[in-house]
Amino acid sequence: MKTNNLDAYIPLDAAPAKKVPFTAYDFGWVVLCIGMAIGSGIIFMPVQMGVKGIWVSLASLIVSYPAVYLISEVFLRSLSKTEACDNYTHIVTQYLGKNWGVLLSFVYFIMLLKGMLAYSSTIVKDGGSYLQTFHVTTESVGSAPWFIFLLIAIMVALASRGERFLFKVSGPLIGVKFAIIIFLGIAMVPFWKIENLGLHVVPDWMAFVRDVWLTLPFAMFSIFFGQILNPMNVAFRKAEADPDIATYRALRVSRIAFVILLIAVSFFGLSFLLSINHAEASSALAANISALALSAQVIPGDTVRMLSTVLNLVAIFTAFFGIYLGFQDALKGIVTNVVDRFITRGERFNASLPKMISVISVLLLGTWVMFGIPAMLLMQVTVPVFGLVACFIPVYLIFKVPALKQYRCWKTYYVLLFGIALILVPIMKIFE
Repeated sequence: MKTNNLDAYIPLDAAPAKKVPFTAYDFGWVVLCIGMAIGSGIIFMPVQMGVKGIWVSLASLIVSYPAVYLISEVFLRSLSKTEACDNYTHIVTQYLGKNWGVLLSFVYFIMLLKGMLAYSSTIVKDGGSYLQTFHVTTESVGSAPWFIFLLIAIMVALASRGERFLFKVSGPLIGVKFAIIIFLGIAMVPFWKIENLGLHVVPDWMAFVRDVWLTLPFAMFSIFFGQILNPMNVAFRKAEADPDIATYRALRVSRIAFVILLIAVSFFGLSFLLSINHAEASSALAANISALALSAQVIPGDTVRMLSTVLNLVAIFTAFFGIYLGFQDALKGIVTNVVDRFITRGERFNASLPKMISVISVLLLGTWVMFGIPAMLLMQVTVPVFGLVACFIPVYLIFKVPALKQYRCWKTYYVLLFGIALILVPIMKIFE
């Protein structure tokens, strides 16, 4: 297998050997990464932080945020040494063979499937509700099969147009979403009270460790955009003749997005911590309401209610577009891995493959929404599966594949330990 001297352009802790311009294409991926990260994680994180207190919150952020940064780096570097780069399955297959390729890709697919099912259901149900609210229909059509499949087909058709089209469609919407988050953080400033932080409340050691552990997923998902990393990696590999430069550009995008999210989300979370007390946060958690709903109780008027509606609409569409890139990548890889075992793919098959993936996606997502299949099981296994895909698999590749040997360092071990922590989160929940 041919390998590349990645460090000739991308030393582990230094700048590339030659100048690589930052283009509008790079900026588009920064925007998509930010849009992927701003979702349910950031909306529910302040409530969890308000319940657990400032010390637990700080500890979980100190552990999680460096982990998110390192996960992105380790994940992208673990995919950088293949001759070709078509999709996630194709990359893993080149490293480990077809059997490992399809197995690890299936785990990757399950991680993305949960998000796709959740967003598809929300889009259909909210879409039907809004049509009724604005008197386009006399009753909600969210349960009508024709509406379910039509709306999902439209969404899949748009998302399948490629990343450049999504830059144009999602870019402005993500800008609105990001602006609302910043505005809410600033709007809460007049309601800040230092006593809301509960600086004097220090939990006992066992409770502290348990609560930090349980808060890790909330902190992590508030700025995580791992679902879009491999589609971005594949896109840059196709755009750049030199795979080393492609990997550098992907790493640079992820780092810029991380820094922007780190600043914005940290301010957003701190602003809520200073604005709500423990009792209000506990009440919100018991009622299963988000930070947006909680902020409406703090900020008078209809401003927050209006922003919540806008954010809800924008968030579900941009998140669907963002995660579909990874979902399509995973599904394409599994299909080609299976097909290649029986036939030799020709140009006609390859040309029709994108349409085939779109049809499979519409049927799968539409059927899920139409029958209202409970997503509880997938929700319960999401965090451990994420630990496997984002932490264990990249670390395994780095230690298994000789071409990736140069990346065996403390960063890899940190990602591995964080992955173990994520897998054990459901067990820690028992002791809460």
